[in-house]
Amino acid sequence: MEGYIRRVVTGHDDSGNAVVISDGPAPFVHTTPMNVGRFSTDVWRTNDTPATVAVRAEEPTLGPRRQLPAKNGTVLRINTVPPEPEAIRNLTPSESKKMFASLGNEQAATFGRSGRHPMMHRTETVDYAIVLEGEIVMVLDKEDVLLKAGDVVVQCGTNHAWSNRSDKPCKIAFVLIDGRFEPGLAELLEGK
Repeated sequence: MEGYIRRVVTGHDDSGNAVVISDGPAPFVHTTPMNVGRFSTDVWRTNDTPATVAVRAEEPTLGPRRQLPAKNGTVLRINTVPPEPEAIRNLTPSESKKMFASLGNEQAATFGRSGRHPMMHRTETVDYAIVLEGEIVMVLDKEDVLLKAGDVVVQCGTNHAWSNRSDKPCKIAFVLIDGRFEPGLAELLEGK
């Protein structure tokens, strides 16, 4: 099954013993008709820091698609990124905004302002990205970085896009952590 990620969630029984409370596919898989073959699976979300550790956690991933974590929260997401189609490379700035709107974060799109790639965006987060399979190019304002399986990126609120220029899908895990730009950086980025 496309986008399938087995997720095992632990918790506690009535005596406080560690137990598995669910074992099966992560229930939230997002797709978009504008990018066929791309699957984004939200594995888990937290809504506060420190994260609340419950006896049996409620399902945190259901509901409308949200790209970003909650304030003071996190998101664990695994994306399968197909080889980049010509249609993505040829998006207009308004089409790029629509794509980000489908992800729940239209305001992140920067292509019309300062991006080199139609999927350029910036979020006020610190993101850990771990390439699990394949390869992908991280597009920044003035450089491209080829990443392969096993490589790790710490994305610190920078303007970027992900471009699969290979002939095979890339699977990449992300941990998004809610952040806040320091005042000097926020001022520098204003209008970019």
